[in-house]
Amino acid sequence: MIDHVTIAVSDVEKSKLFYEAIFKPLAYKLSFGEENIFYAFEMGKGFLFEIAQYKGKTPITGTHIAFRVDTKEKVDSFFELAIKLGAKDNGKPGPRPEYTKNYYACFFYDLDGHNIEAVFDVFEKE
Repeated sequence: MIDHVTIAVSDVEKSKLFYEAIFKPLAYKLSFGEENIFYAFEMGKGFLFEIAQYKGKTPITGTHIAFRVDTKEKVDSFFELAIKLGAKDNGKPGPRPEYTKNYYACFFYDLDGHNIEAVFDVFEKE
């Protein structure tokens, strides 16, 4: 299952207004973000569509896709196979507490340079 998709944009504030407007009929709403850096829109069932400010040479690629998995072991296997088949390491499997308390993920660039992620996250009810 797709967890989130991120695209790079040339003007994140202008794009935020654009996506807020076109998502209204679909009932997708701004979920969170950071001014002049990125915004995430909730599209239901935990799926996010994100926009990020493109600033030339940055870790943000034109396309980022994160696949949601149900175990940490699947994150590990996904990463190991990708590297074995020629992907470039962009973040070994491990905890990412800066995202959420239970976020465990890996990142790699696929054969064409797209930033791919596998994520396992346990969402706790507040």
